[in-house]
Amino acid sequence: MSLAIDSNLISARRPVKRGEPTWEMAIFYPLQGHWTEEEYLALDTNRLVELVDGCLEVQPMPAPWHQRIAKFLFLLLNSFVEARRLGEVFFAPLPVWLWPKQLREPDVLFVRPHRIKDPKRPPKGADLAMEVVSEGEENRERDLFIKRAEYAKAKIPEYWIVDVEMQRITVLTLDGTEYRVHGEFGPGTRATSGLLPGFSVAVSEVLAAGEARPQKTTKRRRRR
Repeated sequence: MSLAIDSNLISARRPVKRGEPTWEMAIFYPLQGHWTEEEYLALDTNRLVELVDGCLEVQPMPAPWHQRIAKFLFLLLNSFVEARRLGEVFFAPLPVWLWPKQLREPDVLFVRPHRIKDPKRPPKGADLAMEVVSEGEENRERDLFIKRAEYAKAKIPEYWIVDVEMQRITVLTLDGTEYRVHGEFGPGTRATSGLLPGFSVAVSEVLAAGEARPQKTTKRRRRR
């Protein structure tokens, strides 16, 4: 990685104060807005980091309920796609190339074979992206508005937004350069795909997956 900060700006004589960030490490990384795709992909961190217009966005670590829902959706979508040999289904962390200096990591994504020409590089876009909205206004704005505009610009045909707070799954399909609402699905209904005919999920089951509710079982009577 290239040095982007003049080391003279960080005085070596400045006393180290416990509890402060390690400012000296900043000289090993590019300035915001100057990150290249190669530098981003070489970044080694245990945090979810996305590249947005050459800037790094460090995302909050997901909670167990978020991961339960993402896993539930991944397993359903993966089973559907594999049975029909349509492509591959992945889950975060996996960078997806949207356009130069713009890589996002959808919670769940489906890609057709042509999007992965080099298995050591991020797929070029996606055919379907799913985001499970985390708590907090900033996270809601990112998934509901910012990523909606970005995924449409990247021409991702379908975008699913799983909004636990609103008890709703919104399925968006690409219409020209913008998304139109294919459907807004609540508890007791099944969210359906416009891109993948036959694929649907029960909204109540998705929400229950986040709470890890035990499924009711019927006890069998012993025969005498």
